[in-house]
Formats: sequence, structure tokens, C-alpha cells
Amino acid sequence: MMPAESRVRLGVNLDHVLTIRQARGTAYPDWQEAIVAAERAGADGITMHLREDRRHVQDADVYLARRIIQTSMNLEMAATEEMRDIALEVVPQHCCIVPEKRMELTTEGGLDVIGHLARIKALASALREAGIVVSLFIEPDDEVVEAAAETGADAVELHTGTYAEASADALENELDRIRSAARKASSLGLIVNAGHGLHCDNVGAIAGIENMHELNIGHSIVADALFMGLEQAIRRMRAAIDAGL
Repeated sequence: MMPAESRVRLGVNLDHVLTIRQARGTAYPDWQEAIVAAERAGADGITMHLREDRRHVQDADVYLARRIIQTSMNLEMAATEEMRDIALEVVPQHCCIVPEKRMELTTEGGLDVIGHLARIKALASALREAGIVVSLFIEPDDEVVEAAAETGADAVELHTGTYAEASADALENELDRIRSAARKASSLGLIVNAGHGLHCDNVGAIAGIENMHELNIGHSIVADALFMGLEQAIRRMRAAIDAGL
């Protein structure tokens, strides 16, 4: 086993387990069972996004998760008063502030920190006062990283969606953007996380970036789970991350 200091954490996003549940309004797949299985398989934390439209995660799921998670809970949330109030009541270990559009299929890009600096700074302050570690989901851009540091956030989560969809010709440029943003964030004292669009075939290069602390991955793990089961899918992702280090 590799030393703990060189190991990139894996946060498993289980939103799409609940997408399946909500498609029929059934009691299954069981949320608690999914969390327990993910942690048993080696997840370092459990991530969930309570969206405005409640398309997958429901309020009750958040409160249940806080009670049963044994590792750490990362609540992804929009920068709204409603989500702030829920976060302050639940008090997860981590909150990641993300942009949110009602009609999008999934988060389409990074948070506009520069355009909403005062608002995000106030939200980050309120969450941190409650003892919550605050992360901002941003584009891998040095200027945006600098703005993120101004908010007082503890961490950034670099959006890897453009990298995940890049053509072979553009791939190295996208990796360079992420590497540069990671260096800048680390130099400013920010924890460096990343996520979006990552799967076993592309995660290694991101895991290998200097100062990378945690990767939050969900869709590809749940997709793989359809064929091999959730625990095996998580173990496979863990191995792919470790192979990139």
C-alpha cells in the first residue's frame, strides 16, 4: 500500500444511484446501502449534490447521509440562501459551492467567482464559521484561482470536464491548464481537488498532478456498477487513480 501522504483521496458521488430511484419513485436502490457499500469498497468520502429541483438527492437523503457516513460528507450546493441554511443545519464536513442551472443535465462549468465575489465570500465565511471546510468548483484558470483565494475558501475543485471531452490534439493543453491552476492554488494555500467527466481511462493523468488532494467522481463509477457492482467499480477506480501516481 502506498504511503498516506502520496495517496490521492477518492470522493465517490452517489447522486446517480438516486437518479435511478427517482425515475420510478421507488424505495430502491437503497441510499443507506449505497453509502455503506461505497465506504466498504474504500471511498475516502461521499459526495452528493442537493439541487434546486431535487432531481436526484432529496432533503431527507442529506440528513440520513450525515448520520451514517463514517468517512466524510461533501455536500455540493448552489450559492443560495436555501442551500446555505440546509448546510448550516446539517453541518457536513465539507461543502463545495457549485454553479447550477435548472435546465442543465449536469454542472456545465465552473463557478463565476470573479463576478460574484462578495456573495461567495459571505457564503464561504458563514460555512467556515460553522466548522465546514469550503471548496469552490472552478475552471482551471489562474485568475479564477486567485479570486477563489480572496473568498476565504479552504479549497478549489478544478473542473475537468473540458479535459475529459478534449480531442487528442487539445488534451495536453487542457492538462497544462489544470497543472497551472493546481500550482497557483497550492501556492496560495488552497487545497487542490478536481472532478467532472473522469473515468478509469482518463483519471490517471489528473491523479498524477502535483499537489492533487482529492478527486470527486460519480457518473462513471455508477455506470460501471451496472456491469460489475458498486464495490468493484469503486475498487477499479481506486486502482486507476493509484496507477497514475
